[in-house]
This record gives sequence, structure tokens and C-alpha cells, in this order.
Amino acid sequence: MAKKKGKAPAEKDSENTKVKDAKVIKKAAKPKETAGPPALDFPIVGIGASAGGLAAFEAFFSGMPKDSEPGMAFVLVQHLAPDHKSILTDLIRRYTRMQVFEVEDGMEVHPNAVYIIPPGKDMAFLNGSLSLLEPSAPRGLRMPIDFFFRSMAQDKREQAIGIILSGTGSDGTLGVRAIKGEGGMVMVQLPVSTEYDGMPQSAIATGLVDYELPPAEMMTGIISYVTSAFGKLPIPVTTKLPKNENALKKIFIMLRSQTGHDFSQYNPNTVLRRLNRRMAIHQIETMDSYIQYAQKTPEELEALFRDLLIGVTNFFRDPEAFSAIEEKIIPKLFANKLADDVIRIWVPGCSTGEEAYSFAILLAEYQEEMRQSFKIQIFATDIDSEAITTARAGLYPSGIAADISSERLARFFSLEPGDSTYRIHKGLRDMLIFSEQSVTRDPPFSRLDLISCRNLLIYINTDLQKKLIPLFQYALNPTGFLFLGTSETVGEFSDIFVVLDKKQKIYQRRQDTSPVRLGQFLPPLLKETPYPLAATKKPGALKPSLRELTEQALLQEIAPTAVLVDNHGNILYLHGRTGMYLEPTPGEAGVNNILKMAREGLKLDLTTFLHKAVIHKKTVHHPGLKVKTNGDFTDVNLTICPVASPSSQSLEAYLFLIIINKVPQTIKNASTAIPEIADAACNDADNETQTLIISLRQELQAKEEYLQSTHEELETSNEELKSSNEEMQSVNEEMQSTNEELETSKEELQSVNEELSTVNSELQNKVTDLSRVNNDMNNLLAGTGIATVFVDHRLGILRFTPTATKIINLIQSDIGRPVAHLVSNLKESSNLSEEVLTVLDTLIPKEIEVQTKEGDWYIMSIQPYRTLSNVIEGAVLTFVDITQHKQAKEAL
Repeated sequence: MAKKKGKAPAEKDSENTKVKDAKVIKKAAKPKETAGPPALDFPIVGIGASAGGLAAFEAFFSGMPKDSEPGMAFVLVQHLAPDHKSILTDLIRRYTRMQVFEVEDGMEVHPNAVYIIPPGKDMAFLNGSLSLLEPSAPRGLRMPIDFFFRSMAQDKREQAIGIILSGTGSDGTLGVRAIKGEGGMVMVQLPVSTEYDGMPQSAIATGLVDYELPPAEMMTGIISYVTSAFGKLPIPVTTKLPKNENALKKIFIMLRSQTGHDFSQYNPNTVLRRLNRRMAIHQIETMDSYIQYAQKTPEELEALFRDLLIGVTNFFRDPEAFSAIEEKIIPKLFANKLADDVIRIWVPGCSTGEEAYSFAILLAEYQEEMRQSFKIQIFATDIDSEAITTARAGLYPSGIAADISSERLARFFSLEPGDSTYRIHKGLRDMLIFSEQSVTRDPPFSRLDLISCRNLLIYINTDLQKKLIPLFQYALNPTGFLFLGTSETVGEFSDIFVVLDKKQKIYQRRQDTSPVRLGQFLPPLLKETPYPLAATKKPGALKPSLRELTEQALLQEIAPTAVLVDNHGNILYLHGRTGMYLEPTPGEAGVNNILKMAREGLKLDLTTFLHKAVIHKKTVHHPGLKVKTNGDFTDVNLTICPVASPSSQSLEAYLFLIIINKVPQTIKNASTAIPEIADAACNDADNETQTLIISLRQELQAKEEYLQSTHEELETSNEELKSSNEEMQSVNEEMQSTNEELETSKEELQSVNEELSTVNSELQNKVTDLSRVNNDMNNLLAGTGIATVFVDHRLGILRFTPTATKIINLIQSDIGRPVAHLVSNLKESSNLSEEVLTVLDTLIPKEIEVQTKEGDWYIMSIQPYRTLSNVIEGAVLTFVDITQHKQAKEAL
């Protein structure tokens, strides 16, 4: 049964359907006799297999429907020895009516034809023709399938179809990534049907394969896919159809619900191309039908998510750009760095990690050349968890040899068993920290020296680009660098970035610009809570002490009605009945100021004399005031005296006691005239007129004094307000500065928190790997059955296997004790320490036959203990049982 990642191509049972499909395909085909320039608007099918894949090729072409023209070209790339004469051309002619050619240099490609690579050549596709090149890699390391698939993907883009048949190794894996990155389709032979499953399994491991089929079913699947994908007009991506937009929104909602990532701000052209390809794979005609299919099939949403995230990447992609980085930027990263400084680089959208490792190689080479040793941190992030897992493992197919020089391969990579994969060296791997992170949703890293964001901006819309560029400016140091892809720029943000290399898209942050606030781009991590207000004392809490002050002052003045106020007239305590002289003012309740509550006839004089008392801190008397009470006037005497406030009170230094005395009738009649004025007016006026004049003069004098005091008070208030305003401006500037510092600290803490989370995730992965290695080591040592003892350079026990306890009396608590302190079952145990020291001194391994007290014989092998850095840290003692060998020898 064929295994497929997508929906199986539908078999055409109906004869009418077959005719219809054939007609559609013929539209894209050209006659075999066509001369002149090739027809470029047709798919190219690249087929890769090893030299032993003849049976797979035979089955593939045997599955082609009779008397049909598929409307596409087939290019066969096979692993052949340079001196091997290929019979593939003659073989294929037996199973197809299409023309079959062995490729010559510059041969043009036409549809409905098969082209076969000649032995000892590499082949590339460009502008409708095939070019042959001499192999650059030595025999055994050539990757002709990867080489051709890459060129085909770059030239044909979504019209590229790659097929991997039976073969060993990993050739074709990088080509599969390139085809999928350009929107093409990939098909792989079902592993159970292969003679050698190395190449198919390696391609399937990428997670990018669309179909897994036996060779006999592949041709039907390809024709169905091409008919669906290219036999009808594509959906115009520039049209703004409401129905199409609504369908895209539904897909974005499902993707966000399934994966947690929002694709609504991705380039709509890219999204629609990927959707059309997924629809063609499943033979779905309309967008609505695809939405219904995706709702019922969560696996399809995951597949669409992977398709949207496919990143075309490889080591040192765009060599000229990396040469510019190596020559112009890398030295500046190390300039003016102190010994304990850290060089920090961020690679967002790192995919499977090739670009991040490329930077690590450049930095390691520069450090060795300059004989420097700085700590380097390269943060590589992506939203694709599977890609991060691949990058973290540091394991790549042998096809990377086409992108990396042989010197760098030997220095930074090790060839794994089977010669099909390379592994990054641990020293280089330790420079990198991989993390699953969304550049648009999660806080960025901070204090960075370089950001390499290549070929990410071209997949998102303009609005999101306008958010990311300032975000990168925030994350960079004042002299940090930004490295973009060949088709990307900083756009309208030339005011915050200066161009260093226009061709290679290298920018530097302007030093005279302040960083943006991170809060503009990221949601707040915590909800704001109101600032807690300080507790205030209730007025009632002051009553006991204020009452005491008031009663003491009243004892001195013996006043029946009195009010204790502060220097502003605010009432603190009332004594006696004050309703005849004070009344509540209209307006807001709770206003207790005696100057506002004073009745007519009292307010003006009270304001004037309270001001005098506040300024001079002396008692002020004012007799003969007429206060209007209940439609009549009451004569009162006013006295204001200062009262010293206790030092323990958090009030003014002085309080003021206002005493109001009602004038008795006898005294009132006697005091209706002032002697000095009365003598001047008595001769020409009667008593009534004299009294009126005295009253008017008295009132005029009071108003003049009031105006004078008000003027002085106003000037004082203006000066105080001016001073207060200056202080408030200063405080405001300080608060703004403090607020900016707090915002910056908050943003830095968010970035540091994200960084710590990333490092913590990295450490957890390393702990898991270390635990697994320790378990494997323990099981290996216990399973060998060979007695083994590890000692350090001081002959202290480090580790031993269970079998070793039969020869040397060891228990778990003996770890760390010297070998000489232990009791062994060897007859000549006293020489054990000396033998180990001899090996450590000479570094020459030694083998000695030893016998236990029970009569068993062993070969004791002593070898130096070497670390991965070739440092001697002790010795390894192994005991191999040769008792039976000895007994057989003695018997002979």
C-alpha cells in the first residue's frame, strides 16, 4: 500500500476524465519536432538515484499511461563512475514513447522528452538549457543530484519537481530543501520498495516530502499534480476579491489556533502560492473546499505551516556577502573590547542553523588568527521547532561539502560513520544558543553587536517591516551592525541606520539616535496596578491636643466664642457657639475655612487682621465691628493671638486663636465716637452726622489696609508660585528621566528574561543529553564484562565496572581513594601503583599478565586517559580474563 504525506492522487476510472486530462496537459506541451528556442513554460521533473537504481527507473517509466504526452521534461541524474558506460538511455527507450537523450553541453530542454546525465559530469539547468561541468569534488564526495536540484529550483521555481529514488547516502537532501523553498513539489520512493533506502530516508527526515510512493505509481501522481497545479489559471494574487480575502482570514485563524503563530501579516503572494500548491497536492479545486478539508485534517494545517516556513539556507550563502562581513565587520566586533566583554550576535529566522554556524566559523577563525579569546554568544531563533531541533543537533548531510571549503570541513566538522553526514565540532557548537522564538511576538535580545536577518523581511508585509527595523535598532548596541538579504533594505529608516555596504546590504546603527521604546511593539507582561496611596490621618485624631491648646488660650483671654485656625484660616477647633458669626458657604461640602464662612461685616476685617497676626506673630485687637446677624447688626470685638504649636505636631509653627466678644450695650453706647476724630467734627455737626463720618472713615481706613495687605500677600504668593513652578519643572524633568530609566530597565529585564529562558532551555537540553550519555556509558561499562578501573593523575579512583570488584576490593565509597590504599586479590599488587606511574610518565601503554590469589589469570592493560582536547588526566586499567587460554596452553 502506498504511503503518502498528502492525499493520494485520484485514479481516473472514467474514460471521459482521461480524455479531459490529456487535453489539458497537451496545452502545455510542444511537438517533438519543434525546433528553435525551447518552451520555458512547462514543469521540469528531476529524478535522482544511485547507480543501482535501474529497476526503479524502469518501474517509474513503466507507470506512464499509454499514448499520452505528459507535457513536461524529465531529467535523470544518476551516480555513475567516470569510466562507466551508461546503459540507462537504451533502457528508458524501451518503456516510453518520449524522445530520450544523453545530455550534451548546452542542450536545450523541450517537453515530452527525457534527458540523462553522462558519466563523470555535473549538470545544471539555466534558462531552458542543460550545462555540463567538470566535477569539482573528488570521487566519493560528489553530490550531482543536489547540484542539479538546486539549479533547477532557482530557474523553474514552483514548476520544479524533484524525485528521489533508491540510493545510498544523503545526496538530494539539500536539493529537496531548495525545491520546497521555491514552492516546488517533492516525491520520494517508498522506503520499503527500495533496494537501498539511504537517499529516500534522508529526504523524508527533512519533513518536506509531499508524496511517498512506489515507482510504478509515481507517474500517475505527477500527472495528476501537474494537471491540478498548472492545467488551470492560477488564482490572481493581486486581485482584492472579498471572498478570497475572507477565505485567507479563515486559514490564518485556523493556523493561529493550531500553531500559535499569526500569518496575517505575511506577504499575500507567498501565502497564496503555497496554498495553491497544497490544493494541487490534494486535488482540491476551490479555496472553500480546502478550508473544509483543513478543518477536518489537523495534519494538513501542520503541513501548510511547514510549507510557509520553508527557509532556503546553506552555509555561507552569498559568498560575496560573507566575504564582506569577514573583511569589514568581524574586525570591528572585536575592536575596543575588554577582556571580560562578550560578543553577542542574533540570527532571527535561523531555520536549520547553517547561517548561524557560518558566523561562528568566521569568529573562530578571526580569534585564532589574532590570538584572542573572547566569549562569543550567537543567539539563533526560529518559530519552526523542527528546524531548531535540527540546528541544535549540528548534523548535516554530506552535500554541504559543496558550500564549505575542504580546510573548514576538516577543521570544524567530523564525518560520521557511513560517510553520509557531517557533525559540527563541540567547540563551535558551544558558541550558539538555539531557541524557538517569534521575532514579532517575543521580546528581542539586547546589547547586540550584530543582527543577521537575511531573507525574512521579503516574506512579510510593509507594516510589519516598519515595526521590525526599529526593533532591531533597539536591540543593537550604539555601534551595532545589521545584515540584511540581497533584496531587503531598511526602507524609510535611513535616519536610524547608515549604509556601510549598499550592495551587500550591511548597515550600522547611528550613534546619535536614541532607541525606541520596546513597549510600542510588545504587549505588557504585567497588568498595571494603581500606585498605593499613603495613609492620611483623620482630623479627629488631632482633637485631644488641639482642644488642650484652645482651652489654655481661653483661660488666658476668657473668651466665650473662639476658633483655632492655621495661618491660612483653616478651622482646626471650635469653642462655644459660633453660628452668629460663621455660616457654611454654598458649593462643595467639607470646606472649613473661617475666611469663607465669616458673615457680612466680619469677613473683611477678619482677613486683614489675620494676615497682620501671621506676619508679625503678635496679638491683634480690633473693637467695634458690626456683624450682620438675622437682619440686624451685632457689635463685637475681635482679637487674634498667635499660639505656639507643639514640636511634635506635623502642623505650622504657629496656630492662631480668633476670639469674638459681643460688646455689652453700655459699652457700645460709650464707644460710638473716637476721641481724636470726634473733637474735630463736634463743632459743626450733630451726633448722628458725626457718627456716620467716623464710621465711613473707619471703614475706608480698613479697606486701604486690606488692599495693602492683599497686595503684599499677592506679591508674596507670586514669588512663591514662581519658585514652586521652577521646582516643579525641575522635578518634572527628573521624573521624566526616571521614567525613561524605568522603561529602559523594564525593557532590558524583559530581554534578559527572554535570554535567560533561552539559556535555560539550552541547558536543559544539554542536561538531558548528558544524562543520556551517562546512562549509555554506565550500561556500556557494565555490559562489556571487562574489569575496568579509571584513575586520575594522582592515582585516585574515578570510576570502575562491577567486574573489577572481583580483582580489586572496591566499593562505591572508594571513589577518590588512591589505588595504593586498596587491597587487591592480585599476587603482586604492590607493583600496581608503580606500573601506573610508569605509564603516566612515559605515556606508553603497557600490558602485563597477572594472577589472582584464586588462581585466575588476566592481562592487565594500562593506557593513558586522554580527553577530547588530547590532555592526559589519568590512566585506564583493564583486566581481560585469559584463564582458559592459560589452562589450554598448560594442557598442550
